[in-house]
Amino acid sequence: MKKHLVQDLIRDIPDFPSPGILFKDITPVLADADGFAAAIEGLMEIAGEFDAVAGVEARGFIFGAAIAARSGKGFIPIRKSGKLPYKSHSESYSLEYGSNTLEIHEDAIEPGARVLLIDDVLATGGTLIAAAKLIERCGGVLGSALVLIEIAELAGQEKFAAAFPGKQISVLI
Repeated sequence: MKKHLVQDLIRDIPDFPSPGILFKDITPVLADADGFAAAIEGLMEIAGEFDAVAGVEARGFIFGAAIAARSGKGFIPIRKSGKLPYKSHSESYSLEYGSNTLEIHEDAIEPGARVLLIDDVLATGGTLIAAAKLIERCGGVLGSALVLIEIAELAGQEKFAAAFPGKQISVLI
């Protein structure tokens, strides 16, 4: 896996979306065919066993859908509030620059299915904790959680481990 290629393509954007935040911009990874392929390959290598893939809106959709298609598994969108047309579960959470709510269709996951959860960046862990709670609320089992990059100083791993003992988030970069 060309991990260095992916890492070299990620750019830092200071003070976005608000002052004091260092945003990790992955759009150059997506725009580079070799970089995007390397990211998908690397994430698949650390994915473990799963029956379905769930991705968090919006960039988790990109990686999750690609992995679902390559693995022959279904894709489950976990969306921001008000975007799903059918009966949904919701979970609110805090992040480093505000709060948000995620939703998932009530019937999105077969009971007992092992779900691979994917997002692009692990910061405070709030987004992935909320998404994992939604997976469990639907009767799924969190198989593993993956992200492309982690902002370690925000302690998202520790918060996730406290909410889901015995689980950790695998990080590509």
